[in-house]
Amino acid sequence: LSVAGVDPTRESKKLGHVIGVQLQTSGLPDGISSMEAMKFFCTYQGIAPRYDLLDRLGLVENKRLPYHALSTGQKRRLALALSVAHNPPVLFLDEPTAGLDVASRNDLHNLMRELQASGTTILLATHDMAEAEIMADRVAILLQGGIAAIGTPLEITATGSGLTKVSVCTANRALQQPELFIPAVQNRTVKEEYIVYYSTDIALTVSAIIAHIQTQADTIIDLRVERPSLEDRFLEITNTGVK
Repeated sequence: LSVAGVDPTRESKKLGHVIGVQLQTSGLPDGISSMEAMKFFCTYQGIAPRYDLLDRLGLVENKRLPYHALSTGQKRRLALALSVAHNPPVLFLDEPTAGLDVASRNDLHNLMRELQASGTTILLATHDMAEAEIMADRVAILLQGGIAAIGTPLEITATGSGLTKVSVCTANRALQQPELFIPAVQNRTVKEEYIVYYSTDIALTVSAIIAHIQTQADTIIDLRVERPSLEDRFLEITNTGVK
């Protein structure tokens, strides 16, 4: 096992220079300021203080405030700034956006995307499946100490017993007949102007819907196909163990 070419067991001191770590709790003294913390961390790494990161993460106005006086969002942003100050090729983030407001959350997501685009490998631990779905290239779902499922968000949501929802609205309501057979549909409901099908095979269902609409000379106003979310699959896997 190696991390960025470093053996963690034999080169533990070197490891600290090739990884960045942001934990849920930083362990910083209550009285230390953001500037002092940045200077301390950068001195350990043997580099000049990265005060520019405090500015980038909106901490410059409060850079002299003691740590205990910072908000939760400011503490999280400071922890992220410290973890990336030495430009590590591998970054570990533990629930970085937990408890943050929407604006702070978006700021952190944008910085994570910038780091990813620059070549940084990010390992993100999160209970927020929506965050994992939009941020991760690959996802591993852990269950009882092991990996229960792994793949891209699309690969994981495409498997399992979850049904795909197909919602259709047409001009002349050609799909309104209750006796109309549409293949691979396990359930059908009417919701306002929409006919909603829950399908086990979206290709069969959608092609049959379109074919019927065409034979009836009807017009599609709206057609939506929604896969189960990553959260749906997470709950299915953790509740049943089904992969």
